[in-house]
Amino acid sequence: MTVFIASLFLPYTVNFHVDNSRNHRTPVNPPSANPTVDGITPIPQAAASLFGQAKPGKTPGLTPGATTDHERIFASNVAQAEQDKSGYPFPASVEDNRLLTESEGHSPAWGATTSLNQPKPQATLSPDPSILKHLDPHPAKESVPQRAPPAQPAATYTGLRKASVANRKVSFSKAEWSIETAEQGNGGLRNAVRSATDAGVLEEMMWVGTLGMPTDALAKWTRRDISEKLEDEYESLTVFVNDGDFDGHYTHFCKTILWPVFHYQIPDNPKSKAYEDHSWIYYVKLNQAFAERIAKHWKRGDSIWVQDYHLLLVPAMLRKLVPDAQIGFFLHIAFPSSEVFKCLAPRKELLEGILGANLIGFQTDEYCRHFLQTCSRILCVEATPEGVQLEDRFVNVGTFPIGIDPTSWDKRRQLTDVERWVDTISERYQGKRLIVSRDKIDSVRGIRQKLLSYELFLNSNPEWADKVVLIQVATSTTEQPELEATLSDIAMRINSTHSTLAHQPLVFLKQDLAFPQYLALITVADALMITSLREGMNLTSHEFVYCQDGSYGDKAYGSLILSEFTGSASVFGNHALLVNPWDYRQCAEAIHTALTRDEKERKEVWEAMLRAVLQNSTANWVKSFSETLTGVWNEQSSREIMAVPRLSVSRLTERYRESKQRLMILDYEGTLASWGSPRSIILTTPQRAITTLTELTEDLANVVYVMSSRMPEEMERLFRQVPNLGLIAENGCFVREPRGDTWTHLADKVHVKAWKSSVSHILAYFNARIEGSWIEERHCSLVFHHGSAEDRHIATRLAAECAGNINDSCANQGVHAISAEGALIVETTHTNKASAAELVWKWFSANVEKGENVVKPDFLLIVGDNREDEPVFRWANKLQKAKAVDYAMTVTLGSRSTEAKATLTQGVTGVLSCLQQLASQDRTTLPLR
Repeated sequence: MTVFIASLFLPYTVNFHVDNSRNHRTPVNPPSANPTVDGITPIPQAAASLFGQAKPGKTPGLTPGATTDHERIFASNVAQAEQDKSGYPFPASVEDNRLLTESEGHSPAWGATTSLNQPKPQATLSPDPSILKHLDPHPAKESVPQRAPPAQPAATYTGLRKASVANRKVSFSKAEWSIETAEQGNGGLRNAVRSATDAGVLEEMMWVGTLGMPTDALAKWTRRDISEKLEDEYESLTVFVNDGDFDGHYTHFCKTILWPVFHYQIPDNPKSKAYEDHSWIYYVKLNQAFAERIAKHWKRGDSIWVQDYHLLLVPAMLRKLVPDAQIGFFLHIAFPSSEVFKCLAPRKELLEGILGANLIGFQTDEYCRHFLQTCSRILCVEATPEGVQLEDRFVNVGTFPIGIDPTSWDKRRQLTDVERWVDTISERYQGKRLIVSRDKIDSVRGIRQKLLSYELFLNSNPEWADKVVLIQVATSTTEQPELEATLSDIAMRINSTHSTLAHQPLVFLKQDLAFPQYLALITVADALMITSLREGMNLTSHEFVYCQDGSYGDKAYGSLILSEFTGSASVFGNHALLVNPWDYRQCAEAIHTALTRDEKERKEVWEAMLRAVLQNSTANWVKSFSETLTGVWNEQSSREIMAVPRLSVSRLTERYRESKQRLMILDYEGTLASWGSPRSIILTTPQRAITTLTELTEDLANVVYVMSSRMPEEMERLFRQVPNLGLIAENGCFVREPRGDTWTHLADKVHVKAWKSSVSHILAYFNARIEGSWIEERHCSLVFHHGSAEDRHIATRLAAECAGNINDSCANQGVHAISAEGALIVETTHTNKASAAELVWKWFSANVEKGENVVKPDFLLIVGDNREDEPVFRWANKLQKAKAVDYAMTVTLGSRSTEAKATLTQGVTGVLSCLQQLASQDRTTLPLR
């Protein structure tokens, strides 16, 4: 079985070498310097420090307001670094990457790598920034190409001559190339897959993704050769898309629309709408390319894992291409609340795309809950804590927090470079308390809030001004120049106020560190400070905790200051110093606590956090997700109507004749009688059903119950002609024995009265806003009927919103709202039809123990037609599995996913015909002994 892991970027990319032989199929090591070729970005020639984005001949600028040159240590030893076998500042080779990939390392903009020779993006057009221009029904025949926003300097939006493009293709077709470790992509995912492969959790896998570079300049045969080599030697399927399609997908939709919204940063400028409409088609095209590539190689028994927000549509597309596929989807970033998500124009399409999976995984319970609420409110589907119930199948939803790979971290920490940098940093900042942090300059990372909190700490605690240093590593980007300017101003103000000639309290590095430097920095730090405004899972915090064991430095058990809005907060809990990044005073106090804790307390909380890190390792993440996906797929497959056989009436009749005591529980609405108007009260049951039930109950070996959502008094009127019939009313809240005249209450009256009081106000609010709707109050439930509303579309949308409000506010009261056809049913979660069936079974057991003239049933038949019957199906199946009954048959009507063992497709007529055939068998007329 092959596991296809679909991620936007492959772990590998291509480096082109021009001066080598023409046999470009032979991989070679990248040279230290390469000549410039038309369309190829050269490797930097000069000392560029150890920062990935350093420009040739330049070193990073000092922190604004700097009074010392201590930070220049991070830009030293460049010549030695260039000759280092590990390849810094150049990318590690594929073999070196087996050790570890940075979980959250900085990735350059698409098409803007500085360490590999790769093509530049070909010409494309961005949408006009004016939404009015974008919506003009009569656009000019000739439009002036718009320049790309400054956020993406890598993309070229001016026209390119065909001859130039042809020359580029010729250059690359003649160049040798080698497979290298990619700078783009999800490092945490790569580490997880590698760790699981090494541990034997993943035996056979195949990556699916793009090369992370522009490919329009490559000739067809070059693409073919690259694709074949990656598939044959690197277990990777390459997805090739046009540069314009990729740019529209990644730059314009993923980064401009999805990323901000998923992190609660709703774009509010007019341009965002134009970009959304313009780029949605490219998002769809790239997702379709992934789905088709996977479907072409999929075989029965294979598993497909789709990763992250770049590929939200792939699960549903794959479901259409390969309906029986085992598909899992995992979202690595945060999932917003329904109020935020519904701001997206293609919200329904995105949700339906995700729901094509069998299993949907999230980093935290909060994100999982947000997704379920969003599906309920936007798609008007039933969402339970376990997943989403669609019309034809069930989709499981779960929480699977990703982590790090401790084994690889141990290997990396033993490298000579790391030890050298530990000594260098410790010596330079001897006697100082170090607070470290590394973030991309992005508004969601909370760097501004962090610096303001640090400034408040220094102002409030002047005695610490010359004892502490905050080293903020901020990867350089032009996406938010205003934010970068603001951060520079704050840094200038901090250093201007609190610096001396010998001490500088803030080091603000605007370029990323090499991996050995990063490892050394989190090893010698006294605290790590993460103030992200929203983040799926901050693995930097996990790495910091693991490196604080004291094995490779003089310091140990550092404190973790962590934003409560990160997924890692749910992993570490109160063992970390959880803060609200917007509460500057709380953050300042957390800094003070981190610096003043005694060693005993620091060790205790560190040990607790270390246990969490080890428990949530990458191998465990893959194993947990894999096993859960296989389990839910098997369960869902058994529920599929295509897998549920038709009821064999002859076999059922045979078991009926062989049995001595029978229990039959039959649904009423839609099973014994067709549905009528919800407002009308049916005073009579169709005569055929009455006759059939009478004949069944005349057999003393039969005990027959009819279950319904109707109230007890209605049930009595409906079945007054069948005195030997047992009744179950209001979906299990009331039970009456055959030949009995009293009802047993399963629901707590006090509890029902309490929740009705709170829910009725919510229903009244929505009832007033839907013309033609009405509220029906039953003894143990409330029914909001909206099927007769004048505007069905608005009614359905408001009913879904009503269900979401009730489920959110009343979940702790044991109450839920379920959407039915034309109605919303609010009832308790503690009692259902299975509860009533269990009570009936206990009555049998009690009578047997008393020695009365009754034996325990050896024949059990359950027949129903809707979702409310699934719990009793499940109960009966478990009963037979536990061998508590010799024979149990569960039957459903219609074509939907179910836990029933058989289906009847003839509807009410088929049910009555089957029951009549059973009733026509020889009857037991004497009491059983």
